Amino acid sequence: MIVTDLEHAAEQIALNPALQKALAFLRQTRSQALADGRVEIDGDQVYALVQSYTTQRGAPKFEAHRKYLDVQYLVAGEEVIGWAILDRMMVDTPYDEAKDACLGRVPEPDVTPVRLSAGQLAVLYPCDAHAPKLAAGEPMPVKKIVVKVAV
Repeated sequence: MIVTDLEHAAEQIALNPALQKALAFLRQTRSQALADGRVEIDGDQVYALVQSYTTQRGAPKFEAHRKYLDVQYLVAGEEVIGWAILDRMMVDTPYDEAKDACLGRVPEPDVTPVRLSAGQLAVLYPCDAHAPKLAAGEPMPVKKIVVKVAV
């Protein structure tokens, strides 16, 4: 996992062409009002999911992917993403290839909370179990762009 500001991402992420497309898209769209839903960037190799929701309290629900890494960019609001190495996740829902996800839980001592504010992003690899949408204090509305990059 990598956590940084969008402005410093290129300095900190080993960029392959697909990640370059993801960051270029975020730089170009960060101030635009995008509607929620899928945005095509490069077919199934790189695409974005624009999301609006209210962060939540409670037990984190972890997920992990095999085919894509996530570049989770916060446009507005604040949230916490719970992070753990995938080996620590106890799988409740086995991997579903169509959804590219398995779901589970991680014991609290093994969870690292990562707080993101507007303008910050986290790059989550297939070895990273993660629980997004967690409240950073009080629940609040969030606008997020998740760019999916094929690995």
